[in-house]
Amino acid sequence: MSKQKKSLVTENVWRVLRQFTDARIGLGRAGISLPTHELLKFQLAHAQARDAVHFPLDVKRLLKDLGESAAALPDQSPLLLKSQAEDRLTYLQRPDLGRSLSQESLECLAGLCRGDSGEPSVAIVIVDGLSSSAIQNNAVPMVTQFLRDLEEEAGDWLLAPLIIVEQGRVAIGDEIGECLGASVVVVLIGERPGLSSPDSLGIYLSWGPESGLSDARRNCISNVRPAGLSFEHASQRLLYLMREARRLGTSGISLKDRTEEVVIEKTGNNKNFLTD
Repeated sequence: MSKQKKSLVTENVWRVLRQFTDARIGLGRAGISLPTHELLKFQLAHAQARDAVHFPLDVKRLLKDLGESAAALPDQSPLLLKSQAEDRLTYLQRPDLGRSLSQESLECLAGLCRGDSGEPSVAIVIVDGLSSSAIQNNAVPMVTQFLRDLEEEAGDWLLAPLIIVEQGRVAIGDEIGECLGASVVVVLIGERPGLSSPDSLGIYLSWGPESGLSDARRNCISNVRPAGLSFEHASQRLLYLMREARRLGTSGISLKDRTEEVVIEKTGNNKNFLTD
């Protein structure tokens, strides 16, 4: 009788835990090295992370996707703006240029401010950031979910036209919010990709936005994506922070995120969305 062929790969006892996380655990080994299929998966993840950083945002496709989702658009079409970083390489080498609008975009935004009949309560700014794939894949469902929840919110929030910024950093939202006279600015931005999360969306909130605000004045909701924090849960957390920011008149370190401690009521569901 022929002997059963022994596998060259030694399995790791922790491999069963991989069903609960995207982290690279329980990879096993082949001799003293990684198994070939795990090495190839690592190289693929590395390439996806690099692509997320370097590939430009497909603005036409984003606008098309927004147009197909009627709930994702306020009354006016999105306004397209650019930072002072002229191209992707400059953006990556000069973070400071990504924090401010180009002169042309400033003039375009000023024209919108002059034509506005009243100061909005909320400005939503979509920024490519360090992961264009995060915006391409997740911005539309996140905005759609948020606007749907905002419509149900008894908070009398007035929306500014949606704004899309190319080659931007988080702080560019404060400049935009200040120009619009918005009470709060919400920035949706592509986060720096990891090897298991190349499309992670970050949400930053600033109450009373103005140029030059430090990170201490912002609240952040991170890892928003189908494999991370769901759009529904992220939207409810964002609404909670907005309500508290308006109540306290501030955001950032003075506004503690207590969404893990409180019950957020939504459509009659009294469960804590973070402990479901």
